[in-house]
Amino acid sequence: MYATHHHHNNLKILKQDLNILHPPLVEFGPSEDKIEVSKDPHVKELLKYGNPGPIADALVRKAYIAAYDRRLRHPAWTAEHLTATSLRPPAPDPSGPADRGKSKFIEDEDLPIPFRARLSDYFKSGYDRGHMVPAADAKISQDAMDETFLLSNIAPQVGEGFNRHYWAYLEDWCRRLTGNFADVYVFTVPLYLPRLGTDGKWRVTHEVIGSPPNVSVPTHFAKVILTSKPSSPTTPEILELSAGAFVLPNAAIPDTTPMESFLMPIEAVEHAAGILLFSKAVKAAAKPICATTKCELLIRKFDDAQKKPNLRRAVSSPR
Repeated sequence: MYATHHHHNNLKILKQDLNILHPPLVEFGPSEDKIEVSKDPHVKELLKYGNPGPIADALVRKAYIAAYDRRLRHPAWTAEHLTATSLRPPAPDPSGPADRGKSKFIEDEDLPIPFRARLSDYFKSGYDRGHMVPAADAKISQDAMDETFLLSNIAPQVGEGFNRHYWAYLEDWCRRLTGNFADVYVFTVPLYLPRLGTDGKWRVTHEVIGSPPNVSVPTHFAKVILTSKPSSPTTPEILELSAGAFVLPNAAIPDTTPMESFLMPIEAVEHAAGILLFSKAVKAAAKPICATTKCELLIRKFDDAQKKPNLRRAVSSPR
């Protein structure tokens, strides 16, 4: 049981945590006049001929925000806030509902040219252009959906068995959480995890695609989920939090693999990525996500002849 008198403070801390993920653009802007490191004369002297600027660019979009890693040419992380309302197409629009068929992958002109991912980088690379924020999460408008196709929201993913299958099922599971929770916060984090070599030493090795090499290929991807809902109808202001982190290898994964096989502590993702997602108080207050909802994927297979979905549920490991 979690003491209810902590929930008010936890909610305030949660809001503070989320505000941290929305840093003022003045701290991250690409233009030199948007970056003020210090008024200290010593600092100004050292940087009088140029400010190296940020490693990551803060990108604020209609359906998500992201930090774009200039070195790796893909997002360092993306953040979304999903609700039942946000996933529902808006009132009829004269131009029609958002349609991913109208969206095209394009380079992000908001980024400095030397640090952009390019369409040519992915051409014949053997990898899919994997959305970090799915197009299906951005149905609020065509513009919002188009923004998910910016290459600043894309990372190289294995296609068969991952991006087109298991990863897509996980994205769908995140959306279905809005049926049980009032608010669903989804953080997607590309990772580069070390492997133990035959010589007993740990190394991080990864492919870089493009000619010349330009975009790094993550070894793993993480989905970190934080949900909230009123603890009871009589106390809607007191929230019950749930959280969980899933770390998946960038590789083909059998459909029957239980989701819980990929459960990891949130702290492990933070440590690997070099980020802090939530405060200790929020983590302590949040219940395990698989204890408050079913961690079970809905597998969608299509018969090529009939084009009709065949739905079935993946095997879920016992709790």
